[in-house]
Amino acid sequence: MRKTIIAASALPLLVTLMAAPTVSALPQLSGAPVEFNVLTKDGASATQVEQAVKAAGGTILERNDAVGLLTAKAPANGFTERLARNGSVMSATKSQTIGHAPGAGKKKRDKDVEKERGTGNKNQNQAKTPVGLDPLDEQLWGLKSIRADLARDKTIGDKRVKVGIIDTGVEASHPDIAPNFDRKLSRNFTKDIPFDELGNEIDGPCEYRGCVDPADVDHGGHGTHVAGTVAAAANGFGLSGVAPGVSIVNLRAGQDYGFFFLQPTVNALTYAADNGIDVVNMSFYVDPWLYNCDNNPADTPEQQAQQRMIKTAMTRALNYAHRKGVTLISAYGNDATDAGKPKPDTSSPDFPLNTAHNRTIDNATCQSMPSEHPNVINVSAYGPSGNKSDFSTYGLEQISVSAPGGFRFDYPGTPWFKSYDNNILSTYPQKVLVEEGYVDAAGNVTPGGAAVGVVKLDRPGAYYKPLQGTSMAAPHATGVAALIISTYGKFKGNDVSLDPTKVERVLEGTATATPCPTPRTVTYPERPADWTATCEGDLEFNGFYGHGQIDAYQAIVGGAKFLK
Repeated sequence: MRKTIIAASALPLLVTLMAAPTVSALPQLSGAPVEFNVLTKDGASATQVEQAVKAAGGTILERNDAVGLLTAKAPANGFTERLARNGSVMSATKSQTIGHAPGAGKKKRDKDVEKERGTGNKNQNQAKTPVGLDPLDEQLWGLKSIRADLARDKTIGDKRVKVGIIDTGVEASHPDIAPNFDRKLSRNFTKDIPFDELGNEIDGPCEYRGCVDPADVDHGGHGTHVAGTVAAAANGFGLSGVAPGVSIVNLRAGQDYGFFFLQPTVNALTYAADNGIDVVNMSFYVDPWLYNCDNNPADTPEQQAQQRMIKTAMTRALNYAHRKGVTLISAYGNDATDAGKPKPDTSSPDFPLNTAHNRTIDNATCQSMPSEHPNVINVSAYGPSGNKSDFSTYGLEQISVSAPGGFRFDYPGTPWFKSYDNNILSTYPQKVLVEEGYVDAAGNVTPGGAAVGVVKLDRPGAYYKPLQGTSMAAPHATGVAALIISTYGKFKGNDVSLDPTKVERVLEGTATATPCPTPRTVTYPERPADWTATCEGDLEFNGFYGHGQIDAYQAIVGGAKFLK
């Protein structure tokens, strides 16, 4: 999953809350108003912190009681020093800053293109007769690899099973998304950021008043691609997803650009927990830090405080969602690294743009969130040959299963090497393709779009694009999880429940055990030397494939024994 050293003054201002000053006078407030994240101490309530924020001269913008995370606006100077006097506050750090100066032009961050950068329910949508494949499904080698085409003879998934796509949004008008899109439950937790504080263009000009997009659009592309792999409808048109009968819920936490900041992500998770979402797909990490470290010596004390806050708040949010029955599935990462032996981080902080510095990562005190939370199911990526994708993060420490994620550099030495057919084809928004130059203003695929595999069909908005990344592997597993819940979940009216630990046991227990390659150390043609990867472990569990390659059909016909 998805940059130069600069002066400290250009980095985000973060403030660690220290002991209250001994003087009685309150610090003076000064400076232009900015936004702060404020986190409650364990045992304190969000209401107590809200009162503290108001007393310190701030105004509450957002409040998440389940996690105890608030966003407040206050003058840049003096506010956190005032908060430090209140025992209910754990920490306060400046959140992402919205700038207004014109930048050098919008360029979306793509974390996924080659790292360049109860049983026996009579469910509503159980397939009583076999459901056929859609025309483009012939190009979906991933669908066949996990035997999802066979699984739909048993079930296409139940409409009452709700899959939350925590991403850049979901384009509900796409003809393969529209039949399964749950407009009523969908939410957008973000606000567009036109420019960062250094004048770099991020999301660009706001398309809607108030800079808040509707909950049925995607101006980033990533979320719609993910949603299509999970649950594009089997409607005789276009392509279909792994679980083409379940419901898609847009829980937008990502900016158009691809950033995922703390408050929107926490809000999406707790909303999922409180509104009956059964499984969420998380193909991202929380920005601006690839790894959140407690006390990395390369970071300032203020940056360290921000990272500790992200770890604590995300841990609370993920625990809350898991407790309330949400199965949590995450992309493992596109960093071509062993997660238990991480390489130096040269990409953080990634916001504002161009403010990163080199950091050595201590595995014991640094975490990438959400993937390194113990209740999260991590998914690594493999290509059409079955070999681990060159970009995929790997390692015994956090891996759960593996799934098709694309691997453009698969099949070296053959005509298939570097083919976009090796990637994962899925739904994509027309607007984003136009911005990327792959579709022209008249809606036609450009030569550049054809070169990268963009497909257009004869309905409005029917566009498809191949991508690669563990962001593409995770939604395959999310789709299988939705089929597991459809098959084994306990239904009551329009609600369904299945303990996330049971979903995980079925997903892992029915995966196809896949051995390490021989030899175990693999080098990748035309890739840097530090992409060389060594597979540790055995047939039953190893660092490339975890418990194995997921199998939708086996999960449906043989998963019951793992529920006991």
